[in-house]
Amino acid sequence: MKRASGPELVDDPSETLASRLGTRGKIVPLEALASIAASNRDDGRRVVLAHGVFDLVHLGHVRHLEEARRHGEILIVTVTADRYVNKGPGRPVFSAPLRAQMIAALEPVDWVAISDHPSAEPVVHAVKPDIYVKGSEYANAEDDVTGGIIVERRAVEAHGGRLVFTDDITFSSSSLINRYLGVVDPNLQIYLDAHRSENILGPLVALFEQVVDYKVLLVGDTIIDEYVYVDPLGKSPKENMIATLYREREAFAGGVIAAANHVASICRDVEVVTALGGGERALEDEQLVRASLKPNVTLSAIRRPGTPTTRKTRFIDRGYMRKLFELYTMDDAPLTGRAEADFTGLVADRAGCRDVVIATDFGHGLITAASIAALTDHARFLAVNAQTNSANHGFNLITRYPRADYLCIDAPEARLACADKNSEIGVIASRLLPELVRCDRLIITHGKHGCITFDPDHGLHPIPAFTSTVIDTVGAGDAFLAVTAPLVATGAPMSLIGFVGNAVGAMKVGIVGHRSSIEKVPLIKFLTAILK
Repeated sequence: MKRASGPELVDDPSETLASRLGTRGKIVPLEALASIAASNRDDGRRVVLAHGVFDLVHLGHVRHLEEARRHGEILIVTVTADRYVNKGPGRPVFSAPLRAQMIAALEPVDWVAISDHPSAEPVVHAVKPDIYVKGSEYANAEDDVTGGIIVERRAVEAHGGRLVFTDDITFSSSSLINRYLGVVDPNLQIYLDAHRSENILGPLVALFEQVVDYKVLLVGDTIIDEYVYVDPLGKSPKENMIATLYREREAFAGGVIAAANHVASICRDVEVVTALGGGERALEDEQLVRASLKPNVTLSAIRRPGTPTTRKTRFIDRGYMRKLFELYTMDDAPLTGRAEADFTGLVADRAGCRDVVIATDFGHGLITAASIAALTDHARFLAVNAQTNSANHGFNLITRYPRADYLCIDAPEARLACADKNSEIGVIASRLLPELVRCDRLIITHGKHGCITFDPDHGLHPIPAFTSTVIDTVGAGDAFLAVTAPLVATGAPMSLIGFVGNAVGAMKVGIVGHRSSIEKVPLIKFLTAILK
């Protein structure tokens, strides 16, 4: 039988495609696969597609691809791009080009491409395979916590193809990497090993199912996070300042808007109560905010005429993603008069009919004593973060709230609230902070040290950070709060909640600004991978 090399045929069966093209020659842009697949189908060859991360190629992969090749005459393999590999800390171990070359070096494989998509569905639609091959671990759709296999099956069948499961020896790349390659900090490795033995993945996934139908209200400041990317030119010869060259800018809807988008992935019904400013940028800012909201997020906003929507402009060295300078554009005077009455009325009206209320208090004048009273009086479950930032240092303390059901703040904020610079963070979490705010469940995030959880029944539980690779910390604490608050409302152990929160934080610090939100499926994939 003739062997296919793209649109050509190889007459000599001993001459493999790899020998003709070389390993790198089998790697093509994803866009080229559509025409390659179509050409082969036109010539009567069955096209087989396999897709995956392939971070550590092992015998299971080899057997899987050998069996896949037997289902057709052309085997195409696509590899997930690095930024969509939600496999936990230190992953992927190998970059996408290296992973693609490793797969291309395997004799059964004809063509390889890197897919810059979060799922296989766009690849399936592009290639339109006759056969789409998955491993036996996906054969039972109920075991796929992400639900991806159902979507992929529909995509394959939409083009007349069929889904086939291989049935040979299987290994887990994640398990092998976790156990033998030492890609994480030793202390984290010890922690994860202990929790693997406790089989906590099932309870973690079950938590997300419990909150699907929760109605969530978020109250807080809308912030426009603007990133201005520059190239540093050096010190000005006549001034004591650094000169930079403008390159580009992008703006994100941040603050409570970003927090709402995070929680919208795990809860179906989300509402935001906030304020939008006036002024010359009012229309532009509102359009950005509304365009950024996920479909299941409702916006209820009052207007503050004559006051801009808070904007934080950061000038960033684009070569290293280092922030050089920050500029605030805002009026942080507290709401008064009609504006305060309207906002407080909205909070009081909405809070009582929601399962979870999350206050993201950035201390820019929106949340006053009146709205705090409305929150604490009406919310059935109240989660709070009172942020300390450059504009309110020492003035926006969590102690403004007399009570809460869940507090989530960082270590400096906790120390400021307790006026305690030196005590162990565990002492602050378990004794000092609960004396100031009536709340029995809290998490203090601690940067590179992870977080510490506390509740009276289980005491303190420190959890190490799940990543040491940080691209951008903006919004990481808000993401942590937004995703964990509904989970805390289920009554689950705080140690489980903190585990999820650290996974959220590890994912968020890998995202520039608010280019994307934390999504349920990638989050579950992350949790699954680190616990293998």
